[in-house]
Amino acid sequence: MSELVVVGFKDAEEADRVLLRLAKLKKEHLIDLEDAVVVIRDEAGGVHLKQGISPAINAAATGFMFASGSLWGGLIGLLFMHPVAGFVLGGAIGAGTEALSGSLADYGINDDFIKSLSETIPVNSSALFILVREAQPEKVLAEFTDIKGKVLRTSLSLEQEKKLQDALADSTSPSRHS
Repeated sequence: MSELVVVGFKDAEEADRVLLRLAKLKKEHLIDLEDAVVVIRDEAGGVHLKQGISPAINAAATGFMFASGSLWGGLIGLLFMHPVAGFVLGGAIGAGTEALSGSLADYGINDDFIKSLSETIPVNSSALFILVREAQPEKVLAEFTDIKGKVLRTSLSLEQEKKLQDALADSTSPSRHS
């Protein structure tokens, strides 16, 4: 089961920098992120969301469905003596099915939750929302001892949350557990 962690930062660019460091740790197989979103509240109070997980994953899935549909369409077309028409029609149906199912499913962190919590962060600050599939906590936390932040929400146990907050070295106010 994935764990949700939301950390707020006093600097508007800090969440981006932390996400880049998490991406490096992902390449080293120290953390596996299911979803990541950076939220920035600008000087005027406007909230900006940046999706952290590459849309290339969705594109790859759509390409797979096109290829799969084409293959099945070609095979069915062979049975009815129209393999080219079956290939084209099967590909179109496969891609269309994937697009429809992708638009109906919302994977990762709930968008409404992100928007509602984003409204609470101060002006000129940022927050990082991550959904962690798996991690090596000690090694990951060791990489962030120079980062100051505040745990805003988490689904971690109270003990894990405390370790995270201690690693962020900014325990000016109590965090909330959800």
